[in-house]
Amino acid sequence: MDSVNATSREAQESKISESKILESKILESSIASATQGVLAFQQSDGHWVFELEADCTIPAEYVLLRHYLAEPVDTVLEAKIANYLRRVQGAHGGWPLVHDGEFDMSASVKAYYALKMIGDSIDAPHMVRAREAIHARGGAIHSNVFTRFMLAMFGVVTWRAVPVLPIEIVLLPFWSPFHINKISYWARTTMVPLMVIAALKPRAKNPLGVGIDELFLRDPRSIGMTAKAPHQSMAWFALFRALDAILRVVEPMFPKSLRKRAIDAALAFIEERLNGEDGMGAIYPPMANIVMMYDALGKDETYPPRAVTRRGIDKLLVIKDDEAYCQPCVSPVWDTTLTAHALLEAGGDKAVPAAKQGLDWLIPKQELEVKGDWAVKRPDVRPGGWAFQYNNAHYPDLDDTAVVVMSMDRMRREHGATGYDSAIDRGREWIEGMQSDDGGWAAFDVNNLEYYLNNIPFSDHGALLDPPTEDVTARCISMLAQLGETAKTSKHVADGVAYLRKTQHPEGSWYGRWGMNFIYGTWSVLCALNMAGVRHDDPMIRKAVAWLASIQNQDGGWGEDAVSYRLDYRGWQAAPSTASQTAWALLALMAAGEVDHPAVARGVEYLIATQNKKGLWDEQRYTATGFPRVFYLRYHGYPKFFPLWALARYRNLRNTNSRVVGVGM
Repeated sequence: MDSVNATSREAQESKISESKILESKILESSIASATQGVLAFQQSDGHWVFELEADCTIPAEYVLLRHYLAEPVDTVLEAKIANYLRRVQGAHGGWPLVHDGEFDMSASVKAYYALKMIGDSIDAPHMVRAREAIHARGGAIHSNVFTRFMLAMFGVVTWRAVPVLPIEIVLLPFWSPFHINKISYWARTTMVPLMVIAALKPRAKNPLGVGIDELFLRDPRSIGMTAKAPHQSMAWFALFRALDAILRVVEPMFPKSLRKRAIDAALAFIEERLNGEDGMGAIYPPMANIVMMYDALGKDETYPPRAVTRRGIDKLLVIKDDEAYCQPCVSPVWDTTLTAHALLEAGGDKAVPAAKQGLDWLIPKQELEVKGDWAVKRPDVRPGGWAFQYNNAHYPDLDDTAVVVMSMDRMRREHGATGYDSAIDRGREWIEGMQSDDGGWAAFDVNNLEYYLNNIPFSDHGALLDPPTEDVTARCISMLAQLGETAKTSKHVADGVAYLRKTQHPEGSWYGRWGMNFIYGTWSVLCALNMAGVRHDDPMIRKAVAWLASIQNQDGGWGEDAVSYRLDYRGWQAAPSTASQTAWALLALMAAGEVDHPAVARGVEYLIATQNKKGLWDEQRYTATGFPRVFYLRYHGYPKFFPLWALARYRNLRNTNSRVVGVGM
């Protein structure tokens, strides 16, 4: 009898062993296929850059910019942009900010205007549906401030419909309640040329004479200022609204000499930061505003600063066989360093050399000379960061810098690569110098905590500031801890961990400012806490693990909707699974020591089952954030390198006895 039982046990153990071998082969094949898929996107000089897609507003604005300037009509390009705009129209008739998202008024108004400008008949079915959707929600009067500025320049509404933006603001001292260095870099670079435009109040050339009065339920030229935005305090808003009313009366009385001095100061600010064809701030809105500003100043298309900026805008276009759209910016540094992390995790004789080539490409991209706008509050800190884009010397960001440093450190530690030490040291120095007083880190600035400014009429988007956030703070802690700093040896790490302790939500998650949303934030923080030496049995880690397991979808993946950014906080909002969000959840659980958790096995199975024939993953949903509730991003690289990273991490941990993640990401 014992021999029969022994034989049965041996057979069962043999089946289990065979099953594990099969699972291992499937996993290895999936990793190899994904690695090959990612390697195929590497550029000849070693870097990666994937498409960065926003909503319909940027391509619509691009079309309107061309007609504003009366540029020759490019019928082929416009037809392709029109195809794109029609495809992303929502089932509700308007245009959303994310795939399958809710109707957004400003996006819908801009997309409709662009399609009408291109030549779509207002009686076409898609235009009728859009107009009816806009009317059903009160009409285009409910457009946001940025859209109203555009409509004022086209003469659809008057300048009474937009906030007063006196150009003289640029002359205010730093101690004044409003100063351009008290707002975020993206607001600063967008507002300065816009203030020149507001001072000159130009009119679009608009040679076809196209307007959109039909989107309003009343005469658009009778429209006054915007209402209070949901995030704004009634008391603060009333104060700033009263100030706006006063400025509206007194602004025309400002001395002409003062106005000239202010415009000259604005131009000096802009021209120091023009940044060649990469553009001021290396993002679309200030670049477009600069071109329109120079046009208003009487500088024609051959004027070098205008011409170089205009060429830079065209470099943001993605033109395909049937469609085209304009990106808000490009993301080569971010894409390259994250891809390098994934390839280092995957390992192998092709992946590691490719990762090194990408990291070597990054070395000269570090900014070591220019003290950007961040130095206003940190004048004694030496530069040492990386920007998000190809070139953006005045605006390096902490998130990119931390991730680049970690990838370079991993390359030198695991593969003995040389040539990274000085870059790592300067990156660390800059990150430490950029910590805010509350222990957290922001994306581009320090102590950008003037929250009252989000109540000015211009800030109906609620994204005027760049305060510290949990995800960037986590990344900086991860970097410092990977370089050997601990809460006991480093005040920077100790203060950062304390910041993360106090920002955890009751259910266990952390907010994600730059990725969507609580899954992204929780992944970022768990990686940091693990690297900083916080015990895996710490209550905040246990709570986070339980929360992540509780929100797993039935198919084994994870997903989260943009609605989770709602002002009336309700936490994570369910959504269909995506490859990138599933990868974040898996990396988070594994950082917390949970490689053997059943949820991890199910998540891995989901990724393997949804991998396409090219070894990558299809993902239409937007999983990243520009500005919560206002502007979202679809990184086309995310479903390529993040799932590879998670699968390789799973394999590597399962093949070790420690089961401990030994790097910061």
